[in-house]
Amino acid sequence: MSVSEYLFAYSLAALLLTLTPGLDTALILRTASVEGGKKAFHAALGINTGCFIWGALVAFGLGALLAVSEVAYTLLKWCGAGYLCWLGIQLLLRPRTVFDSSQVAEAASGNWYLRGMLGNVLNPKIGIFYVSFLPQFIPAGHSPMIWTFLLVSIHVVIGTLWSLTLIMATRYASNVLKKSGVIKWMDRVTGGLFLFFAAKLALSHR
Repeated sequence: MSVSEYLFAYSLAALLLTLTPGLDTALILRTASVEGGKKAFHAALGINTGCFIWGALVAFGLGALLAVSEVAYTLLKWCGAGYLCWLGIQLLLRPRTVFDSSQVAEAASGNWYLRGMLGNVLNPKIGIFYVSFLPQFIPAGHSPMIWTFLLVSIHVVIGTLWSLTLIMATRYASNVLKKSGVIKWMDRVTGGLFLFFAAKLALSHR
């Protein structure tokens, strides 16, 4: 295949991956609905940073360790599952009933950014995916390092556009989504989803 064909094939695959509902989609939707588009965009930036961190690990060969080391994979897997459990339990046990913009403004500026980033970094399946998936779209004779970052950048751009689409979609229902009952419901549903993904990650095999 030509370089353009490699890029087109990868972009299509990355688009399908991005559109598949998962933890990132749940995080963006919940944050945009309850805390507004700005915080949701912070979460999206954190998710993108996590992708670049995994891309760097793969580019420099460290990500391959997860493909061959059961101990490394298991350790990171349980750290990720534990982190998702913590987030899920917090949302289930302490769901909010009021959207207070002043409280949001007083919150730590990097809070949702860090949550988005850690959600990705502590998920070893992202690393495994990059290790096994990206090399298939690197043309022979080209720099694996440069192409890894290029492909990750394409994935990030597609993910950012999808996140912005989700954020914009919530604006049309902002009045409904900010009602106390809806906020409480969103927190609990998202908490349940986080626990589901934590269990799925904990029980996953390579």
